[in-house]
Amino acid sequence: MATAAVNPTVEVVNAPATASAPVVLTPAAVTKVKEIMATQDPVPAGLRIGVVGGGCSGFQYSMSFENAAGMMDKIVRVDDLKVFVDATSAMYLNGCTVDYVETLEAAGFKFENPQVKSTCGCGSSFSV
Repeated sequence: MATAAVNPTVEVVNAPATASAPVVLTPAAVTKVKEIMATQDPVPAGLRIGVVGGGCSGFQYSMSFENAAGMMDKIVRVDDLKVFVDATSAMYLNGCTVDYVETLEAAGFKFENPQVKSTCGCGSSFSV
């Protein structure tokens, strides 16, 4: 069951006016991130999503809380959640949707990235 990823309140800051959001979060993902952020002390300024080298296919997604934007970050606002994406990661995340899924077997964030050419067997790394 797919969750709609279109959210009309997405605003891209620190990017050209014609730029689209490098990453889109579904309402379920936004809700879960806010829920986790509320348990942090102090509450972070936002969420950082990125791509780092590693894993058996070459790249892995990373998510962490952030207190301030970096100089080269694109900032995506989804409702009142700030999502920070560095310029290099933005190239690999362009068109990516992040969802939060709960099943009987597992729960977690799921990345749907149209740029991915292949993934590893465990599904935690990818190549473009």
